[in-house]
Amino acid sequence: MIDKVNDDAVAAVAAVRDGDTVLIGGFGEAGNPTELVHALIEHGARDLTIVNNNAGNGEIGLARLLMKGRVAKLICSFPRSSHGHVFTELYKAGRIELELVPQGTLAERMRAGGAGVPAFFTPTAAGTDLAAGKESRFFDGREHILEHAIRGDVALIKAETADRWGNLVYRKAARNFGPVMAMAARATVAQVRRVVPLGAIDPEQIVTPSIFVDQLVIVPDPVSERDHLLEREGAR
Repeated sequence: MIDKVNDDAVAAVAAVRDGDTVLIGGFGEAGNPTELVHALIEHGARDLTIVNNNAGNGEIGLARLLMKGRVAKLICSFPRSSHGHVFTELYKAGRIELELVPQGTLAERMRAGGAGVPAFFTPTAAGTDLAAGKESRFFDGREHILEHAIRGDVALIKAETADRWGNLVYRKAARNFGPVMAMAARATVAQVRRVVPLGAIDPEQIVTPSIFVDQLVIVPDPVSERDHLLEREGAR
């Protein structure tokens, strides 16, 4: 019987090894698998390359992973935010490497990785510092930059509902990077609020099919990054 639910979050992320590339879902708080990131901290893997939309906020989730010194390189679109002091301090101290990627290009690089496309041309970043050292070609009179696909060793994502096989449904904007990350990784762990019986999810509503999901961790009441930031502000 296929049942991908794992009651131990730390065991669920144990496939992550030192030096791995880990894709972490989320757009700010929406779709951010905070509990899985905390489990990754407890697991202890280090020298990681993390792919995420931003660089974490406050001292929770990705920001906490950075604080622990577990990340060697961050690939993201928005490394700066009003509460992103952890990354800023590490970067200024030369303790972390940054690869800045436009948001649409970041998503497409992972989509390409999942589809088996090794690279593609895009006009995004043409004529900017982000194009330095990259191959360029002109199509229809417009310059395009060659971007390489991103593949991950493990993806940590967050969904709303799953069945025990691992079919996933997301909640609105929390869908963001989860589907492409699940396709682009060697193994995927999904944090979900609930698991329903097989057949309870309309096949037409399934966004990420079970073939792309290896393990499920049920977190019915996930921590709120926003509440955490408010608590820190109130404690000052």
